[in-house]
Amino acid sequence: MRELTEIDSGTGELLAEVRGRVAVLTLNRPEARNALSDQLTPALRKLIKRFGDDPQVGAILITGAGSAFCAGGDVKGMGQSSGKAELPFEQRVEELRIRQRTLTGALVAVRKPTVAAIPGAAAGAGLALALACDIRIAAESAILTTGYARIGLSGDYGIAWLLVRLCGFSHARELMFLSERIDARRAETLGLVNRVVPDAELREAAFALANDLAEGPAVAYASMKDNLDYAATSGFLEALDYEAENMVRTAQTCDHKEAVRAFVEKRRPRFNGH
Repeated sequence: MRELTEIDSGTGELLAEVRGRVAVLTLNRPEARNALSDQLTPALRKLIKRFGDDPQVGAILITGAGSAFCAGGDVKGMGQSSGKAELPFEQRVEELRIRQRTLTGALVAVRKPTVAAIPGAAAGAGLALALACDIRIAAESAILTTGYARIGLSGDYGIAWLLVRLCGFSHARELMFLSERIDARRAETLGLVNRVVPDAELREAAFALANDLAEGPAVAYASMKDNLDYAATSGFLEALDYEAENMVRTAQTCDHKEAVRAFVEKRRPRFNGH
């Protein structure tokens, strides 16, 4: 049985635990379809940073309690007056920039595998949160939607950048303009999710995948993510040169040497992240 350690997130709206080498973050506002809030979001930011930096954590799994992943922002709260509406435009922009960079920005920057398990609705910023993870597993009943057009907003938390890279310019425009509810199978076809599983199997399947990744070659995974990020903004020859550096670097790791020994000895490698 894998060791389980519960982590105090500072709020009941975010449950956190480390099972073996997998950090599990569960958005816990099921009555509000796990919509982001002034308590949930700061706690999520803090723990993404903490687990991203923790060498004892090999992978991060994010999911939602109940029958939703995350409904995004609290739309009901948007119609209420707040002090933020009175702030100067430039200050409001700067505050949103910081919030974005420290949530989905921080998640994309994590150099270890991240997995989103989507049990139901993922909308708006909640969809961006899922798309910012490396791999997404959805339950068959899951529904994805950008949602912004329905409330007259343009989008935030990197939704445009993420959609364009995952499903291309044409589909990204369709998804943003129409804000249609996309079922799990269509989301898989579009490239928004990697796998679709029966509802009852989602949490077990997602954890099994995260656990396999957590036990993998950490240095190689980090370099793979570097390679992929660099490839998105560089030419082919530049990407080749960058890959060459990381290939030689990972060839010198203990993990590589252990993997070669395990291959010869016909056993599963035991990686130590060095």
